[in-house]
Amino acid sequence: MASHRRPKQPGRTRVTVLTATAAAAVALSAQAAHADPQASKQDVKSKVDKLYEEAEQATEKYNGAKEKQDKLDKQVGDLQDKVARGQEELNKLRNSLGSMATAQYRTGSIDPALQLLLSSDPDSYLERASTLDQLTTKQAETLRQIAGKQRTLKQERQEAADKLADLESTRKALGDKKKEIQGKLSDAQELLNTLTAKEKAEVTGEDKAQEGKGGDRADRSGGSRTDPGDQGKPVPESQRAGGALGAAQGKIGSPYVWGATGPSSFDCSGLTSWAYAQAGVTLPRMSQDQANAGTRIYDQGSLKPGDLVIFYGDLHHVGLYAGNGQVLHAPKPGANVRYEAMGNMPFQFGVRVG
Repeated sequence: MASHRRPKQPGRTRVTVLTATAAAAVALSAQAAHADPQASKQDVKSKVDKLYEEAEQATEKYNGAKEKQDKLDKQVGDLQDKVARGQEELNKLRNSLGSMATAQYRTGSIDPALQLLLSSDPDSYLERASTLDQLTTKQAETLRQIAGKQRTLKQERQEAADKLADLESTRKALGDKKKEIQGKLSDAQELLNTLTAKEKAEVTGEDKAQEGKGGDRADRSGGSRTDPGDQGKPVPESQRAGGALGAAQGKIGSPYVWGATGPSSFDCSGLTSWAYAQAGVTLPRMSQDQANAGTRIYDQGSLKPGDLVIFYGDLHHVGLYAGNGQVLHAPKPGANVRYEAMGNMPFQFGVRVG
């Protein structure tokens, strides 16, 4: 016969414990669900910022290697042209001696000294002073020219070989830096892909950059504009500095691309060198070299619009001072040319281009 006894109910103490445990679990889950995305976003931002900084450091080294490669390419080309011209001159000199020998042979009176000349190294021959009196004045002078030309060609060929070896080494370094940059940017992009579009904008700083874009675009179409220079209207130190800043302002919104020097995309030193070129001033390609392109200014309060501003201990980032504590720069991969507060980066000093 079936039992009709009611199942035993859990004690009040047990119910209380179970309830408290369940509530705590729900609370912890809710807290984790709320906190983890924020923690994840901050972690991603930290890692992405570090990767971008390392990529920019590598980019400046790439720029230096690229500049060196371009110079070596030209030097090697010039040396090879020089060697070719020298060889042509040497051949003409040898042919002239051959013509003398041919003429003497046809008359049956070839000079014994000339016979020695045509079968021996000219340098060795010149050392035999006892035979010099057998040469005509013209032959002796031609021989001296040949010996000198041979020595010069030997030196030039060695110089060209050294430059070629240096060029090959530089090309390898360029390739290594390119791979390093691409690797870091790829790693950063993978991290960013774990975020939402809104979070990406917050991490890269593009959400703040959007706020000022409307005014900048309006300015280019004839409307009003607000930028750091309108607040108190600080004046550039020189017309060239003002021209450089104005040129850079016209590129607000252009993308950062490593190794780019404009006119449609830039890296940090690419923007500053391009901007100053529009004002008729040639700057070195690398930020570290631009740091020595004028008078250094360590007091931020003494900066003028258009001055170069250098950031980070190894001087790997550069922008243009825009007035009122703002820098106009190409910030980093994934961002566009924009204004930014100077305090967002470790300022080292300014440079007033002379």
